[in-house]
Amino acid sequence: MTRDIVVLAILVAAFAALLTAHVTLVVGLARRHRPRWHALAALVVAPLAPWWGMREHMRARAVTWLAAAACYAVMLAMASR
Repeated sequence: MTRDIVVLAILVAAFAALLTAHVTLVVGLARRHRPRWHALAALVVAPLAPWWGMREHMRARAVTWLAAAACYAVMLAMASR
């Protein structure tokens, strides 16, 4: 039971971090990137956000997004067992 609570807590924290990183990347793209439709596309197609974020020199945000997504995927796999 304790393992389930820990996995759930990390899963929720990873999702919150992923969502926060995604929103900050989209807002950053909207402010910096000239074709503003990229921000809208990154909002809908999530993997575009870190890709275009890296191109626009928002490396910390993009790496945070990737790390949170990886952590979320691992925790989701552990929770589904």
